[in-house]
Amino acid sequence: MPRTTLPRLLLLAAVSLAAQNTAKKSPARDWNRPFPPHKVIGNIYSIGTAEISTFLITTQAGHILINSDFESTAPILRANIETLGFKLTDVKIILGSHAHGDHMEADAMLKELTAAKVMAMEQDVPALRKMTPGGKPHPIDRILKDGEEIKLGGATLKAHLTAGHTKGCTTFSMKTTEAGKSYDVVVVCSVGFNPGYVLWKNKDYPDIADDYRRSFRTLRKLPCDIFLAAHPNFYDMEAKHPKLGKPGPHPYIDPAGYAAYIDLKEKQFQEEFERQKSANP
Repeated sequence: MPRTTLPRLLLLAAVSLAAQNTAKKSPARDWNRPFPPHKVIGNIYSIGTAEISTFLITTQAGHILINSDFESTAPILRANIETLGFKLTDVKIILGSHAHGDHMEADAMLKELTAAKVMAMEQDVPALRKMTPGGKPHPIDRILKDGEEIKLGGATLKAHLTAGHTKGCTTFSMKTTEAGKSYDVVVVCSVGFNPGYVLWKNKDYPDIADDYRRSFRTLRKLPCDIFLAAHPNFYDMEAKHPKLGKPGPHPYIDPAGYAAYIDLKEKQFQEEFERQKSANP
């Protein structure tokens, strides 16, 4: 088989998996519901779906991808990148927010298509090793530690361990420039909890509550002008996007929204923690 046909065949295979993957996660939720790819600010582009975020950080030396999402999302990401005038094959680094399938399942597939280096926080490595769609081993070319920097073509991202949602949940921060002004960007992993999360007396993750509290403190210390996150609804993308290019403030400059998100999630965490503690002293 000529090697030039392999990427196309892989993407066609990904399309055939779409129904299976979305049904496995939630039959009532269309994880791949399309949303227009767009420039957020500076060299940061949103290329994901309406339900799960993927960001492309562009540089002259190639690009950084944050979150590969499901394998079924790969054709969407490729199309969105090309719509914006870039090439998937120019992606040199693949990062992930946390070891859940909706954010990092397609790491192996996209590495095959791009030869990019996959990087992940050390505490999430055991979970990622178990994420093997189609029997493909999960690639990890560099294991990140809390506070490490990832550099490419003049762009520098810092990886912050904000554990709780997963043991290696990773928030990324960076600076970008627009119209001569510099902005602090934060791409939040998640400090929410899914149904069934055990926050009190968790035998499998005894430090989960302490990790959540540490993550809230970490996020509050990060300077943030541009608030982004692993899911678009965290930062209200669908309301902000129509305001791009319109008179008034840039819609993605939202330090108040960032602070409000942390406040809300910390309140929800504390209430659920106390509820579980009262129910099981």
